[in-house]
Amino acid sequence: MTVAEHAEWTEAIQALPREDRPSLKPVREAIEPLRAIKDAGELEAITRAVRLGDEAFAHAAAQLQPGVSERELAWEVQRHALEHGAERLSFETIVAAGPHGSMAHARPRDIAVEAGQGVVMDLGVVVDGYCSDLTRTVFVGEPDGRFARVYDAVLTAQTMAVERIEAGMSGGEAHAIAATVLAEAGYGEAFTHGLGHGVGLEVHEAPRLAAGSGDVLADGHVVTVEPGAYFPGWGGVRIEDQCVMEDGRLRVLSRAPKLDLDVVPGVGVAS
Repeated sequence: MTVAEHAEWTEAIQALPREDRPSLKPVREAIEPLRAIKDAGELEAITRAVRLGDEAFAHAAAQLQPGVSERELAWEVQRHALEHGAERLSFETIVAAGPHGSMAHARPRDIAVEAGQGVVMDLGVVVDGYCSDLTRTVFVGEPDGRFARVYDAVLTAQTMAVERIEAGMSGGEAHAIAATVLAEAGYGEAFTHGLGHGVGLEVHEAPRLAAGSGDVLADGHVVTVEPGAYFPGWGGVRIEDQCVMEDGRLRVLSRAPKLDLDVVPGVGVAS
């Protein structure tokens, strides 16, 4: 029910004699668990959205070079998505270069990307009513040692979470997997948000993967796994995949490539 429809119903109810007035009660808490389990048709729509999101990221990342602004890169995401079948974006695209990347929910600016900066790109599209959500962190030029170490820790946290999360686990337990990896790498305080969330008709819906979450993961859930580490004055790294729970385990839907720092000459990835 929309706000306008709710107002119309409320007005009509108030016009009735007091003894005949029904009461309206929200049912979101009852509906959300049902919506969280995706059927085959919903998963197909989500997969189409994920594929287009992957393509939009690849298109924008190909434009990445010193002198291009964050806002221009965000526009390239939107343009490609809309020209190739997206109904709209899932949310305003995040492009955050250098120190700006220390803000987990940064908004793109008319500021040029510089060589030697990491760039966080978080984007999503809507296809057939269903959302995608993807984050990659890329680097302009050859990554330095600090970026490599942080990136390696975040990627390890994400990989281990995807491998170890299983049906029956709570959202809090899922979050703890990645949080423990980052803490052991010395970045525990830099992980400032939850590990993930459900995605479907809305880009943020049940279940919630975060510290203290009692949401129980089950087959049919489509969730993000997106650990990050953020350092004011330096920047941040976040890596996010969209996954579906099948046969008790997560299957990654996202296909956008991640950095392989092992092939970058002279850059170590020691923790």
